[in-house]
Amino acid sequence: KVPYASKGIILNARILWTFSIAYRKLKDQVYLKMADRAYHYIQNNFRDFISDGVFWEVDFLGKPVNKRKQVYAQAFTVYALTEYYMVNKNEEVLKWAIGLFELIEKHSRDKKFGGYIEAFAYDWSPMNDVRLSEKDANEKKTMNTHLHVLEAYTNLIRVWTNKKLISTQKELIQLFLERFINEDGHLNLFFTEYWELKSHTISFGHDIEASWLLAEAAEVVGDKNLISASEYTAVNITDVLIKEGMDNDGSIFNEREGRDGSFDYNKHWWQQAEGMVGFMNAYQISGDEKYVAPIFNIWKFITEKIIDHDNGEWYWKVSKDGKPFPGDEKVGFWKCPYHNARACIEMMQRIDHLQV
Repeated sequence: KVPYASKGIILNARILWTFSIAYRKLKDQVYLKMADRAYHYIQNNFRDFISDGVFWEVDFLGKPVNKRKQVYAQAFTVYALTEYYMVNKNEEVLKWAIGLFELIEKHSRDKKFGGYIEAFAYDWSPMNDVRLSEKDANEKKTMNTHLHVLEAYTNLIRVWTNKKLISTQKELIQLFLERFINEDGHLNLFFTEYWELKSHTISFGHDIEASWLLAEAAEVVGDKNLISASEYTAVNITDVLIKEGMDNDGSIFNEREGRDGSFDYNKHWWQQAEGMVGFMNAYQISGDEKYVAPIFNIWKFITEKIIDHDNGEWYWKVSKDGKPFPGDEKVGFWKCPYHNARACIEMMQRIDHLQV
């Protein structure tokens, strides 16, 4: 434990989303109380009532220490608020989510070149360092932020049927098909404002995560052409992952550098979680039994190597031979109940759907 650690909006928004959907699916009042607590903490400490949006970081007392407006964070807050609205039907919650959508469209949407600018200063003015984290390239447009804007808008459509929102989402899906996804089944990660590609790294976890989030977005929008294109893309990405990004035990590697082909063979918790959903999605689209075995292989790897059965939760990552890194945190700015909880809930829902 780190008693005086700062708190990040990503962790707190993901807590709100996770316990909201956990209550919606499992009806345990403990989960609702956790969601209520998370909502009020975000409302009272992260919400910027002067310049709008949510702050990036607060100290252990809840006072803002980094007021930057990361669009990724605004999107995750939309995602969390819409899920929370589904369980409490508080119109103020929905109003806040819609307001954040409009804020993203007003400040981040690039009306000239398309897509979304990565980040802004506290007052939504431009700034030089827009990186989401230290390991990211300092570029104005990134796949990761676009992916989670897509995810947030998908959930917003579920609770707010709005023509502008649906039109915007269709454009974003098309942007993924045209800009972010290569014919080789991998995602382009970093771009300049003018869509000059600035990275050749392949992130296997983001590949498979995007495959099912894109298909889900198209399905919620209801556009037959986008559904067809997204489903084709999802299956293609999954096939490429089988060939290029998996170990013999069915686990998923972290990254490959596109220029020299060097691998990071470590296996992070979130990639394994996304892999299960991605393979299930490919199976549901195609009906091909070849996607079933990988689901069980990844789950076996998770249960044997990723879940900490002694102390709880999942390890951040393990080495190629399955050994955890003892210095990695269990909970922090990025490590939180989202990828693993979401994967479990997605699998429950999808298995139920197959049994109907």
